[in-house]
Amino acid sequence: MRIFIITGISGSGKSVALNALEDAGYDCVDNLPVSFIHDLAESLSKQGREKLAIAVDARRGHSIKELPDVIDKLNRNHDVRILFLNANTETLVQRYSETRRRHPLSQSNDTRTPQVALIDAIEKERELLSELAETAHNIDTSHIKAHTLRSWIQDLLKDERPGLTILFESFGFKHGVPRDADLVFDVRCLPNPHYDPQLRPLTGNDPEVANFLREHSDVQAMGDDIRRFIETWLPKYQADRRSYLTIAIGCTGGQHRSVYLSNCLFDYFEKRVQTSGGGELHLLKRHRELESNSTK
Repeated sequence: MRIFIITGISGSGKSVALNALEDAGYDCVDNLPVSFIHDLAESLSKQGREKLAIAVDARRGHSIKELPDVIDKLNRNHDVRILFLNANTETLVQRYSETRRRHPLSQSNDTRTPQVALIDAIEKERELLSELAETAHNIDTSHIKAHTLRSWIQDLLKDERPGLTILFESFGFKHGVPRDADLVFDVRCLPNPHYDPQLRPLTGNDPEVANFLREHSDVQAMGDDIRRFIETWLPKYQADRRSYLTIAIGCTGGQHRSVYLSNCLFDYFEKRVQTSGGGELHLLKRHRELESNSTK
């Protein structure tokens, strides 16, 4: 059975992700007690069900600490993926303000201070879930709309074969470094098409910008260095038996240089996969700022 455990910070989009998985044919359960997860999976497996998604969050308190052991047990017979959704505190506070909902950890057991401030509740939740975040595929939803998150979930589901999935993600430093990044490369030192009035409204996906950047030897050298770094250390990441590796390429606005180099790296490794016959390596590409802007 393929099992997705969806967890993360409240307000970061777990319900959106669960709905996307339900649309993809998964049996979905929200806020299931940790102690019930293994029995539910075994029961559905015996019934011939092949896909299960379970959302678990800090509403379960310290019992969430038992989840890694449950996942290890499930992995003996099933293919388990952990999806961790996150967002920066400023975005979470704004979302709670817009929805006027309470944070699940806003109630305190201390009778002297029965209410917990929202920011304190968010930080407490981060602490409770920190161990899970280290072993999961992380998605930072700070700058994206709900339907963009659904699209990203659908991309993850397109390739459900075992092995390592590499995600090349472009972003703009002025909007913050993606929380889901495993490796971050800063390309702000490269020539910037933004200062050319004809190139400014275009993106790294446009041939005019690509031609401009291709003509600069520094751009080629930076791309080659990043490629060599990835090729050198990729076997170690594969040996670590992880499912996802997110490589983030950042420039100032996430529109030109980072998009172009992300495309170049994706194309290079895609050709490498095709030449080698695929195997244990799968590729995805995402342009955070371009996709975020397209939803506004």
